[in-house]
Amino acid sequence: MYVLIGGAGLIGVSLAQRLIDLGHTVAVIDVNPAACRYAREQLGVIAFEGSAVSTEVLLEAGIRKADAIAAVLRSDALNLAMATLAKHYGVPNILVRMRHKDFAEPYRLAGATHVVNAIELAVSTMVNVIEYPEVESMMHFEQGQIEVFKLAIPANCNVVGRSVAEVAQDSRFPKGSLIIGYQPHAHMDLAIPNGSTILEPGSTVLMVTKPGFMHEVIDFMQKCA
Repeated sequence: MYVLIGGAGLIGVSLAQRLIDLGHTVAVIDVNPAACRYAREQLGVIAFEGSAVSTEVLLEAGIRKADAIAAVLRSDALNLAMATLAKHYGVPNILVRMRHKDFAEPYRLAGATHVVNAIELAVSTMVNVIEYPEVESMMHFEQGQIEVFKLAIPANCNVVGRSVAEVAQDSRFPKGSLIIGYQPHAHMDLAIPNGSTILEPGSTVLMVTKPGFMHEVIDFMQKCA
């Protein structure tokens, strides 16, 4: 994919690096010459010096052929303008970073396909770390109606040695929760388990549940024998 990023600040550069690592072709646009120079020299990406809301700069950067754009500029007003222009030029995937929630509807009307609320995301992450210290990582889907998280299996917990099917059929296992991924050891890839997969001590599971059942799931999975 060809991805165009508006803004070569910390978020823009980090996003560019991750996309490059995944094999995508990336270009960044920024008004700061030093930021563009850094992107070229350190990341090896194409960097266009100028405004990401300038039609001339966007056309030079190849917005007509872009598969996606990410607007991570210094203000919501600029991100909104870039999203509007991206829609005008037919970009199918338009990602914007939102700083203020009042821009949620304007972004939608402008054609943004994905809106990331930077403040809420950071706050939610910190709350989760405090509320669920046992969880390695967590993702929210459907406006927080579904939680997907990674959880370590202690060596002496009750689920060790049991199959995924046995765990799911246990009457104490919270209803509506599922084990959807399994990693036997840290150096191994995450795999999709089946009912006969045995949970080993020190392994990690990827689980899905409703927000209200998080504590129940964690208590059940990590309860010591």
